[in-house]
Amino acid sequence: MSEVDPEDAKLVTLARAARARVGAAEGAAVRDVDGRTYAAVTVALPSLSLSALEAAVAAAVSSGAAELEAAAVVTAAPDGEGAGLAAVRDVGGPATRVLVAGPDGGVRRQLHAIS
Repeated sequence: MSEVDPEDAKLVTLARAARARVGAAEGAAVRDVDGRTYAAVTVALPSLSLSALEAAVAAAVSSGAAELEAAAVVTAAPDGEGAGLAAVRDVGGPATRVLVAGPDGGVRRQLHAIS
């Protein structure tokens, strides 16, 4: 993987910390266009299920974020970003960067919300 922007690397760190703190399957973080960040983990309740990326987008929107600039998801699953890409696209648009990292923080790939 090529060099990751330092601001995007911070999103991976926030996602890893959220995941570790709760012991969740996935952690995610998003950054809005004002530079504010929001982190969340997988939500698995009998009445509500959200991927970590969906939960992070929901936290951003519920805090007043009008647009997203970038996102990161940390997961052991090889295709862990799928469930949240639509939510990222809804708020950030199809060009929003999404980093997918493993539990060790190593970025496996960088894609856009249109993927």
